[in-house]
Amino acid sequence: MATASSALALGLLATGPAHGAERLEAERMQVAPRTGDVVRDASASGRRALLLTGRGRARARLPVTAPSSVIVVARARPCAGNPRLVVRIDGARKLSERVGARTWARLRPRPGVATGTHAVTLRLANPHRSRACRRGVLVDALLLQPQDRWLPGPRTTWQWQLSGPLDLAVEADMFDIDLFDHPRSVVTALRARGARVVCYMSAGSVERGRPDTGAFPASVIGRPLAGWPGERWLDIRRLDVLGPIMERRLDLCREKGFDGVEPDNVDGYANRSGFRLTAADQLRYNRFLAAAAHDRGLSVGLKNDLDQVAALEPDFDWALNEQCFQYDECDRLRPFVRSGKAVFVAEYELAPEAFCAAAEASGLMAMRKRLALDAWRQPCW
Repeated sequence: MATASSALALGLLATGPAHGAERLEAERMQVAPRTGDVVRDASASGRRALLLTGRGRARARLPVTAPSSVIVVARARPCAGNPRLVVRIDGARKLSERVGARTWARLRPRPGVATGTHAVTLRLANPHRSRACRRGVLVDALLLQPQDRWLPGPRTTWQWQLSGPLDLAVEADMFDIDLFDHPRSVVTALRARGARVVCYMSAGSVERGRPDTGAFPASVIGRPLAGWPGERWLDIRRLDVLGPIMERRLDLCREKGFDGVEPDNVDGYANRSGFRLTAADQLRYNRFLAAAAHDRGLSVGLKNDLDQVAALEPDFDWALNEQCFQYDECDRLRPFVRSGKAVFVAEYELAPEAFCAAAEASGLMAMRKRLALDAWRQPCW
């Protein structure tokens, strides 16, 4: 057994084929003395792995040349239970997960990382030892998997149409249209013109007349949404029920060729839903939606939910808001702007001259729409 040297250079990312990813062998990470060891392991790449025990921490700096997912290849060395691995990126905890597999598993901290150099720390969170064994986690490598999903830039022009005959002649970089109302051929036609296409779907409510409405059991259906007949809030705590339904919708979005998804009604905890939903319930549900979209190569926008923007911005690729100028709330979208992410705003009552100058100054892509969200619009750009 050879002790991992703290003198090993950080950030030496070896490039090469690894299921389409770049990789950093874990034994090249920096580890404090007596908290980690490089061990021989015939199943690991290079037949060596890093074993973290006790209060061990391994550190590295990863140069990233394109937006990527970070993947930690790890397996368990149990002792009176499985180890829990914590992964921090740039100081923020991105994963805390029990490693149950005795064969190599791929753990994915959420969300991915942008272009730049990032500090990554691995830590065994629940050390334990007895006379018979010592708990540990074996790490083979860190992988960087380039993200192939489309990410709208801050100046992306857009059209949002959820009712009426779809106007394909509108000039826009992005079209946000209904998931169920349009076949793949429409998405293909828009993409042939160079536009990107986002599927609208309600993730926090059930709507009368949708093809999968019958999949929602009565136990998860709550109060009506004010002003929207035939639509009711969902019990987002029931991921066991709602998770598979939403994943099937996201599968359909991907199969039709959409580039991204706009999940609506993701702030049920702040409304009279009929359930005792908490902010923590909403964060869990919204992060599930973002991760599920990313797993399918879709970008995902955070719709409204202004109270949780700061917490959710790292998980979402862009934001869409209604009436933030009317209600003097646009400053709450700054976390997205500061991160260089697109923010789309629709106003229904204000005239464009009342908000366009402020939108331009704030880096927001704003326009006036009718509440029916038909083809009509008055953009600020």
